[in-house]
Amino acid sequence: MPITVLVVDDQELMRAGLKMVLGAHPDLEVVGEADNGAAAIARAQELRPDVVLMDVRMPVTDGVTATARIIESGCGSRVLVMTTFDLDEHALGALRAGASGFLLKDTPPEDLISAIRSVAGGDAVVSPKVTKRLLDRLIADDPAAGRDPSVLDVLTAREREVLEHIAAGRSNAEIASALFLSEATVKTHVGRVLTKLDLRDRVQAVVLAYETGLVRPGNA
Repeated sequence: MPITVLVVDDQELMRAGLKMVLGAHPDLEVVGEADNGAAAIARAQELRPDVVLMDVRMPVTDGVTATARIIESGCGSRVLVMTTFDLDEHALGALRAGASGFLLKDTPPEDLISAIRSVAGGDAVVSPKVTKRLLDRLIADDPAAGRDPSVLDVLTAREREVLEHIAAGRSNAEIASALFLSEATVKTHVGRVLTKLDLRDRVQAVVLAYETGLVRPGNA
């Protein structure tokens, strides 16, 4: 079965270009499109695509709100945000809302295709290091932004330590080396962290680590 994709962008030329790129791959199928966030919500609930390619700056309803509504609807679609700037606060808003990552609109076609496949398979496609750089800037600009650190109380001391390393953008192999653990053990700890905190992926773990103050800008 092909991976089904909903293309959302307020620019017709951008939608046409994306459909042309995706249409060249037999394992991908564009099942619909939308030119604003409100239409994206309706189309996602109707079509239940595997992946929604979501613009963030759109009329009627923005992409961040649309992402949150799509995730909350339980339709099962995963959202991949497309943005013009890598340090875009709207991209962070989409990650907080449940997006599986974001890509720049000038991403090479082969990287876009790879990202869609990864997201459809349950992975996040944003480098935690890129997310860290975005969070460094935004939280430094707004120190009051955050969440109650008590949400981390469900974690063991070792799991908190693993979360700190995740927030630093380290891979399982790097965490294993730093903590003198096997990669299999680290993978188990990462899974428990995500499950206990009800997070979809490592990128959301990075966001939460910053919002709770477990990691401070510039310290990870």
